[in-house]
Formats: sequence, structure tokens, C-alpha cells
Amino acid sequence: MTDTPSNADPAPDLSFQVGTRLEEAPGRHGRTGVIHTPHGPIQTPAFIPVATKATVKTLTPEQIRETGAQAILSNAYHLYLQPGPDIVDEAGGVAAFENWHGPTYTDSGGFQVMSLGVGFKKVLAMDVAGLTDEDIRAANKDRMARVDDDGVDFKSFIDGSSHRFTPEVSMQIQHQLGADIMFAFDELTTLVDTRGYQEHSVERTRLWARRCLLEHDRLTRVRTGKPLQSLWGVVQGAQYEDLRRQATHGLLELDREARSEGRRGFGGFGIGGALEKENLGTIVGWVTDELPENKPRHLLGISEPDDLFTAIEAGADTFDCVAPTRLGRRGGVYTLDGRMNLMAARFRRDFTGVDEEFGGYVSENYSRAYIHHLLRAKEYLAGTLCTLHNLEFMVRLVDNIRAAIDAGDYEAYRDEFMGRYYAGR
Repeated sequence: MTDTPSNADPAPDLSFQVGTRLEEAPGRHGRTGVIHTPHGPIQTPAFIPVATKATVKTLTPEQIRETGAQAILSNAYHLYLQPGPDIVDEAGGVAAFENWHGPTYTDSGGFQVMSLGVGFKKVLAMDVAGLTDEDIRAANKDRMARVDDDGVDFKSFIDGSSHRFTPEVSMQIQHQLGADIMFAFDELTTLVDTRGYQEHSVERTRLWARRCLLEHDRLTRVRTGKPLQSLWGVVQGAQYEDLRRQATHGLLELDREARSEGRRGFGGFGIGGALEKENLGTIVGWVTDELPENKPRHLLGISEPDDLFTAIEAGADTFDCVAPTRLGRRGGVYTLDGRMNLMAARFRRDFTGVDEEFGGYVSENYSRAYIHHLLRAKEYLAGTLCTLHNLEFMVRLVDNIRAAIDAGDYEAYRDEFMGRYYAGR
């Protein structure tokens, strides 16, 4: 099924074609598909590496392509601070600026509302068991972002200068960055925020989304000659079923309102917020229950391989995560038999590849002993090799999941992979 724009849609930006569906049930909406963007197609489900500052740390764009990655996601807030969205715009957009030339995503700056505002050490907790409010939220004096109903005041982590973000500013920045897919400005909350605060935040995010739609439509009309960009609304609501469904309905109503008035609507939807790991599938399922089938869905932030299976089953089409790159820079690598850290002394004389059964460029060319040496010597190449391996592992895993869905043997592949990967736990 293809997402054909209504007659009221003045500017279709992308299309989404649904392929093979998993057997549906409440909260289970997994499928394969294709997102068609101005910079090329994205076969879904797809893992999207994070290129925060227009670079996946330690890797060249050519190396990223070697992993099989189809798109990358950059951060509007960071690119606003350095080098500035006007420079990226002048370069022809973020894909041209970083020599990627493929599909790109940008987030809105909403994550920094949490990470710089209340988040402790930028941690978005997926497991709050045994944690207190103080473990998750920074003290007032340490906060670098302050939220009000109109927008957010940020303090730059570079030089301490002040910056005001509103929904309109986020749209202006993201239009200049020129990503194929961008997200509406939202407030990301933590799992320890009160129910009352979450209710207020969902409404605030809805009102911000409406302002984003208005500014997105205006900028599209003003910035003629640019590749069309797709704006996706972000569903918040934390761990509350009624708030998640309410937030979804609110965005769908905004989309209908925009299209009925001859303005551009949402091209897809993001699912955001801090999610308890054990409830990840349930929460994503609440949202996808309410979303139309002909719109793609992106899960903002995900962690481990089991989360990928859970999210895909629940109906997420694309997802991003910094875990493979952050883990790699510390010497952690994925293998078919689980994670391992090449810093460990036992790898000093281990001349086998990282995971010879998995294969890939790094495993076929570099030994565990060599990478262990690089890590101990604090050589930058260590981070490059581990990151390259981890991204290829995650991208190929999702590619295999997609192939398994199309072949009709998804459950068998899931059980085989999970049984082996987590056998040591």
C-alpha cells in the first residue's frame, strides 16, 4: 500500500510502501516496507546510525556505506551551535555537507530539552529500579536548559552563551539543514516526572507540533527550489497508556487540520520518550495501534538487539541508537554469542577475528589481539574498528530481520538469534 497524498496536500514529500506484514494482533504491527525520499529509498525496517555533528564518530561516510547503512541521523541542536545551519544550507544541506549524499534525518533539539535540562549526565533511563529522583534529574543549578510553554532557553555547552529554541526556530534550523526527514520540536520527559507534569507536557508538545506544522508549511513555500522535506510528529506520554494514545490522536487531528486547510501535514511519526525496557514493546504497540498503516514510524533511541526485535514486532519501521558507536569507542563489540570487551586481558594473545562466523570487514582483517593492543595504547584506530564492526553488526541484524519477515520465517530467526546471543545470561 502506498501513502498517496490527498488532493489537499500541496506538496507531497515522500511515500511509504508497505511490503510483508507480520500476523497482526493488538500492539503487534510489524512489517517491511520502503520509504521513498528525495535522496533515495530506505528499505524498512532499518537501523539508522547517529551522526550527531554531521559525522558518525571515528568513521568516514564511505566507511558508513560499507556497513550497509541506508540513512543517518544528525542533531539539529549541535549543528546549530557548530558550524551553524546557514553554513550547512550554503553547502547544499547536511547530506552534501558531510559527503553522504543519501537519505538523512535530523532530530528537533527535543532530546536536549531533557538531557541538558533535567537529565543527569545525559542519561535517559530505561530502567529506574532502585533509582531516586536525584539519580536521574540534575539539580537546578546544574541545568543547561529551562522549559516554558513557548519554548526552551539553552545554555551552550561550548561557551555558556544563551540560545532560545521555539518550535519555529527548530523548523528554521532543520529546513536549513535540509534533511529528508525531520521531527517536530517536543519536550522529552523522564520516567520520574509526575503524572501531572506528563499530562501538561503532552499538551505542550501537541501545541508545539501545531506551530511546527504552520512554520514548516510557510518555509516550504518561501524556500523554493529546495528538495522537499518531510516533517514527522513525535508521540510522547511516557509510561501511561492513556497519554500515549491521547498524544497520538492529537497529532493525527493536527495532520487532518493542516491538510483540510491546504497546508502540509505529517509525513510520518516518531515515538519518543524514556521507555522502561520491559515495557518497550507494549508502549510502542499502544502508539502503532492508533497510527495509520500508510505512514512510516521511527522509534527515537533504542539499545540492545532484543530491543530491535521487540520494536519491529510492535510496528517500528526505523530506529536510531548511539549504543553501537559509544560501546565501540570503549572497546565493546557485538558478536553472535553476545557482547564482549576487547580491553580484557584474555584477548592479548587472541589472534582470531572479532567474530569470524559473523565476518565483515573488521573480523576478516583485524585480530582481537591487535584491537586489544590499540585500545591499551589509546590509539584512535581502536574506536574506528570497533565502531565499524558494531554498526555493520546492527545494520546486518536488521537486514536479516527484514529478510526473515519477507520470507515468512521471522519467529524462527528471532528465536535462533536471541537464544544464542543471550545464552550466557
